[in-house]
Amino acid sequence: MIGLFTAIIILNFIVIKIDKVLTGNQILHIWCFTVAFQTFFDIFVEFKYGGYWYFDKEIDFLGLLSHLLIVPPVNILFLNYYPLKKPFFKRLIYIGIWVAIILVYELIALLPEPWGYFHYGWWTIVHSILLDPVLFAILIIFFRWILFLEKRALEKMM
Repeated sequence: MIGLFTAIIILNFIVIKIDKVLTGNQILHIWCFTVAFQTFFDIFVEFKYGGYWYFDKEIDFLGLLSHLLIVPPVNILFLNYYPLKKPFFKRLIYIGIWVAIILVYELIALLPEPWGYFHYGWWTIVHSILLDPVLFAILIIFFRWILFLEKRALEKMM
């Protein structure tokens, strides 16, 4: 539990303090998308198939904190510095660095309590290595959609 609360405080503090490239509208969209997408994903992987769980295998408030206060700030930090207009290779390296960061955090969250709070069922670190880049790609596609909609809204206003 110490690990969960430490991560929540540090990540949210960083998101509040950084020089933001993202607008408030984009942050709100990313936060909501992240919560909805992670909840949808976890309904199947965590609850239906028992791939992993937070704290215990039941639905509980503490597990919800991860959905609401850890993953959204990570996605905001990821997108805030994402090299959107850089060459494809640089974007791949950026994603690779973030996957490595996420994997280190996941390994820390797997520590025994009081530091850890995450537990594997059949899920392994290999699943995360393979799936995290895909999840980041989905996030980037969603972010590009937000940018497209904002641009279109501005054009309509003129």
